[in-house]
Amino acid sequence: MFKRRDRRPILKIALDFLWPKGGWTRAFHYVQHRLQRLPDSPVRIARGIFIGVFCTFTPFYGLHFVFAALLAKLLNANVLAALLGTFFGNPLTYFPIGVVCLQTGNFLLGRSPSVYSDGRSFFGKFLDAWYDFKHNLKSFFNDDVADWSNLYIFYQEAFFPYLIGGILPGLTAGLIFYYISHPIIMAYQKRRKGALKEKLLSLKKKKSKIYKDKS
Repeated sequence: MFKRRDRRPILKIALDFLWPKGGWTRAFHYVQHRLQRLPDSPVRIARGIFIGVFCTFTPFYGLHFVFAALLAKLLNANVLAALLGTFFGNPLTYFPIGVVCLQTGNFLLGRSPSVYSDGRSFFGKFLDAWYDFKHNLKSFFNDDVADWSNLYIFYQEAFFPYLIGGILPGLTAGLIFYYISHPIIMAYQKRRKGALKEKLLSLKKKKSKIYKDKS
C-alpha cells in the first residue's frame, strides 16, 4: 500500500542520495529551518546539534542516528536536534571527514599508512571485513571454516584509528556548530515570541473594537 507506483532505477536512487532533489543548499536550509522551530530551549537544541555533528566523525556508518539519539538522551539534549545534526555527514562531507579522522588517528597512534599490511584502502578493507562477516555467518550452516583475519585487519588498521582520530575533530566541529547555533536559535526564538505577542495584541484590539461597535 505504501510502495511507490513509479519504481526508481538503482542509478536514480544513487544519484538522489548523492544529490537530493533541490540540491544540498535547499536541504541545508530545510534542516536549518527545522532546527530553529524546535519547541525547546536554545541550550538543549544547540547541545543536540553538537552531538549530531560529533557523531558524524565516528566510524559507525548506518548507526549515526542511533548513536546520536542515545547520546542526546544521556546528555539531556534535544533528540530531534541531534538527529538533524547528523546531516552534517553526507556524501559531500564523508570523504574529507574520513581522511581527517584516519590521518589524525594514525598520528595519535604513532602509525603510518605506509606500513599497512596489504595496501588496501579504507573502503577496500571494509569490503574485505564484510565478506568475512558474511562468510563466517554461512559457516555456521555448512562445512566452511570461519576466518576473521580480514575483520581483524579492518579493526586494527581502519576502524580503531578512525574511532580514535574522530574524537578531536568531532569535538572541534561540534563545538563550532554549538557556539554558532546557540545565539542564532536564541535570537530567532525571541523574534518569534515578539511576533506572536504583536499578533495577540492586534487580535485583542480587533476584538475590543468589534465589542465597542456592537455596544
